[in-house]
Amino acid sequence: MDMTTQHITLGAINMEAENPVELAAFWGTVTSAVPSVGGGTVYLPPAGPGGFAMFFRPMAGPRLERQAAHLDLTVPWGSRQAEVDRLLSLGATYKWDVLDEVPHVQWTTLADPEGNLFCVAEHPPAS
Repeated sequence: MDMTTQHITLGAINMEAENPVELAAFWGTVTSAVPSVGGGTVYLPPAGPGGFAMFFRPMAGPRLERQAAHLDLTVPWGSRQAEVDRLLSLGATYKWDVLDEVPHVQWTTLADPEGNLFCVAEHPPAS
């Protein structure tokens, strides 16, 4: 068995949506990517190097009461509030801030238009 270390990358984040086209449009605006609709699904390509892709498909069943995973988006130090304000203007909903819990990160938790939680985090510069 070859034990060579391989570089793993994120291919895409897959999400079920009540309205895949509308949810992909929201995330396309968030990430500056252009959605590609195919049948009942939508692919959102990475918006450049270091970006991530997303894939939206119709809901297969009822939405779970508890969200087991969420996206943590990172912005440069000092720009979190401006980015949160931008995302709110696009249709995100404010949930809460965590500003003093840990010294190496501050974040705001938001929900996308279908209620999926995500965070916008900033890390202070290294001393």
